[in-house]
Amino acid sequence: MNLAYRDICHNLGRFLLTCLGLALLLGVVMAMIGIYRGIVVDALTISRAPAVDLWVVEANSRGPFAEASRIPGDVREAVARIAGVTAAGGITYQTVEAEHQGRKLRLYVIGYELTRPGGPPEIVEGRTIVRSHFEMVADQASGLVLGDRIELGRNTFAVVGLTRHQVNSGGDPAVYITLGDAQKLQFDLGPPAARVQIARGSAGAGRDTVNAVIARVQPNASVDAVAETVRRWKHFSAITQAEQEDILSRSLVDRARRQIGLFTTILLFVSAVIIALIIYTMTMEKLKQIATLKLIGAPDRTIVLMIVQQALALGLIGFALGTAMIFAIKDHFPRRVVLDADNVAGLGLIVLAVCIASSGLGVRAALRVDPATALGG
Repeated sequence: MNLAYRDICHNLGRFLLTCLGLALLLGVVMAMIGIYRGIVVDALTISRAPAVDLWVVEANSRGPFAEASRIPGDVREAVARIAGVTAAGGITYQTVEAEHQGRKLRLYVIGYELTRPGGPPEIVEGRTIVRSHFEMVADQASGLVLGDRIELGRNTFAVVGLTRHQVNSGGDPAVYITLGDAQKLQFDLGPPAARVQIARGSAGAGRDTVNAVIARVQPNASVDAVAETVRRWKHFSAITQAEQEDILSRSLVDRARRQIGLFTTILLFVSAVIIALIIYTMTMEKLKQIATLKLIGAPDRTIVLMIVQQALALGLIGFALGTAMIFAIKDHFPRRVVLDADNVAGLGLIVLAVCIASSGLGVRAALRVDPATALGG
């Protein structure tokens, strides 16, 4: 006879409600893990989108994401002539707020050259940009659809294509426009400021400024060697793709990673305490039955196994329900929730260990029961 099964069936309703409550708690734990992974993926998405090997930025800067960076656009030609470089192009990044159909949109505007690296990695609907001005490819998360027209700065852009999963580290959806339009949006002065510059005699300054020059390197060439060549130039710095991803994961999301990690650890401790208290309460309610089992000669191993089995059933059923719930609703979160098989398996093993450890309180109470208690009134 499986004593744990019989005891669960005897109080099935209460047991299932307890599993549901624990499922909600473990679901929150899993959601926090998924949100953290989503933040990391979002932080790396924009830097990975161009599929480049090298970033040339302003000297003493870790731009263009972690710090500000502005360099002349013609640096692209010098970078393109370095041995081993197959393609190079200027690119700009900026965050803007625009109004569309009566609502505010916060967009991450990326400007790139049509024939060079930097464009959207995937078009899921519509087409890519083919005109030099006033066309846009937007991420689906922006809510824009094909044919929409949206005003950025003093110009109106038509949405000709849609991409997906292109957001910056803050979760703002990306939109792609040509480099010339992006430079005008980012670097051109408004009419009052322009008049001031004209009065100062500096209105003729060049507008070919970019936040970074990105480059692709031949497979058989050394990216580090190309980067070292750029570092010998004055006023410029070179960051490899691996270094850029390390900067993003450590600088931009490090604080969020630590905070979410701490919160997840606290939730796991809370789950352990709740499981321990539930198992302890269930054990205390049947102390007389446990004493009877001892009185008729049941070994301690049988009693311990019953309590551990109940704890495992409670944790695993709650974990399964929580997992199913999060996978059902994760696409409705404001930020991306990324859950891989290794995340789910790792949390499952943690829950298993927590259940076994939490059952110790109930086991201790059960083993201390005097068999003579069964003879009491």
